[in-house]
Amino acid sequence: MFNFGDLFNWDRFVTLSIIRIFYWLAVGLIALAGLSGVFSALAMMAVNVFAGLAALFAALLFVLVGIMAARIGAEFIMIIFRISENLDAIRQRGGMDR
Repeated sequence: MFNFGDLFNWDRFVTLSIIRIFYWLAVGLIALAGLSGVFSALAMMAVNVFAGLAALFAALLFVLVGIMAARIGAEFIMIIFRISENLDAIRQRGGMDR
């Protein structure tokens, strides 16, 4: 997993260990923002039902799209680091002349 000593050792990437934590933090923040949007939409329904329903739909859509975007971003970062590790393994085997 993640050791404090890895912060000072440049032989191993710590991003792969930490990216999952940032993903779950992003999901939590997105869920809180979505919950806030749902409560705002419910309050808006007291004034205008159609506007409240539109805001409720928008809040739920925001949560869905936000979680998907956070997952795609986290996977993209992980893919970049995995490509780097695989290229390093190829270089260690002598597959590249540099």
